[in-house]
Amino acid sequence: IPLEGDLCSICGEKLFSTQNNAANAAPLCGLCRRAAPPFNKAISYGPYAGALRDLVHLLKYHQVKPTARLLGNLVSGVLAHANLPPDMLVLPVPLWTGKRRTRGFNQAEEIARFVVRELASGGTASTRIQLDTTSLVRQRETASQTGLTRHQRRANVRGAFAVTRPKALQGRTILLVDDVMTTGTTAAECSRVLLRAGAREVFVATVARATKEVESGQAFAAAAP
Repeated sequence: IPLEGDLCSICGEKLFSTQNNAANAAPLCGLCRRAAPPFNKAISYGPYAGALRDLVHLLKYHQVKPTARLLGNLVSGVLAHANLPPDMLVLPVPLWTGKRRTRGFNQAEEIARFVVRELASGGTASTRIQLDTTSLVRQRETASQTGLTRHQRRANVRGAFAVTRPKALQGRTILLVDDVMTTGTTAAECSRVLLRAGAREVFVATVARATKEVESGQAFAAAAP
């Protein structure tokens, strides 16, 4: 099910009220009003719940790689209507080498391949979209972000990513692809590194978004007898 309702125009968080936004201004969540993230905009297909969450888990934890095609097509369908620049360099969020070796692949990279393939088949303008799986690397292992506070998440990923080929990024529009966006700390850290290396702007695309609405529902269900 695609994300519906009022969403933050930058990070894509579900908005429960837009009364604090200025008239005729793009809607923003409280966090983005206080400190906008380094990326221009984050776009997700749907909420991290139900069947979509199950599909992500099939790929990520059960190595059902054909699922990547479906997830990539869902993402590309949303991006096709997002009015993004046609000339983009697509970078998947990298895995630590040890985790990639254990899993056998990077789920973000598998999804990104099908995003690029689908967008490139959509018209002549989209053929300028390129996949780059080597310019951004994870240079140290990080703990799971699950259960961490926002502050702990930021500390966990700080300094975890590095650019190996800055010349490839100079002046480029980057589309950063991942499976799930929770608080946006990983996307923000990657974006900071990419912009510092010379990228012009960064957009973020994920299959699913863990919204406060979904998290509240899951917490309620877990607490129920």
